[in-house]
Amino acid sequence: MARWVATVGVFALAGVGTAYGVVGMERTDVPGLATESDGRWAYPEISRPPAPTGGSTDSHLADVRRLLLPAPAGATEDKALRGADGWLATKDFLAIYSEADDREEAAQVLTDNGLRHIAARGWTTEDGTRTGIYLLQFDTAPTATGVCSEFTDFTSPKYDTRGADLWDFDDKYPSEADIPGIERNTYEEAKPYGAEHLRQTYLCAGDVVAVITQAHPDLVAAVPFQQTVVLQSQLLS
Repeated sequence: MARWVATVGVFALAGVGTAYGVVGMERTDVPGLATESDGRWAYPEISRPPAPTGGSTDSHLADVRRLLLPAPAGATEDKALRGADGWLATKDFLAIYSEADDREEAAQVLTDNGLRHIAARGWTTEDGTRTGIYLLQFDTAPTATGVCSEFTDFTSPKYDTRGADLWDFDDKYPSEADIPGIERNTYEEAKPYGAEHLRQTYLCAGDVVAVITQAHPDLVAAVPFQQTVVLQSQLLS
């Protein structure tokens, strides 16, 4: 069994297998980390679903709806993101972008690249942090990689997420936490913040582009954001 243990800014993966342990243990439960909790969320035990045999090694053969990270303990799920039969309409995903021109351009990128479907999940934790996870699946990994490049660049996302106009590349995100084979682009809203502080990540994982957003009225905490990105990355790896 593989146990995922989140430390301050660095996440380590130990063991082998397809079952993933609870990552919400207190720091005092982790040998060598006998300090106060660092703010990690208590996620349930997570198991990657079995994949059908055959097919390309860089394609997700399992239903991507089953690869969505579950909500942590105490969170209230955003049922609207479930969509119909677990598939979110493209227009509902595009609603995360603030400008009509951006939504139109992004919609054309998705259409031109043959978007298959979008699985999504969202929740609000007790501290008021709102999380949205969107898994966009395409026919091939090269197609998804191309879409990733259309949505991101080094300094900022190409399209502004609703609630933020200025972005910085998050160079404080620990590269040690990155999962081999998954390209990550992480951004943080630049000061001055609007009504909320936002963080977001784009992951390119085979034939899937994952978009992860978090917002909070004051400040999105770095540790649970990194924890969420790592766990979703591992589910897609």
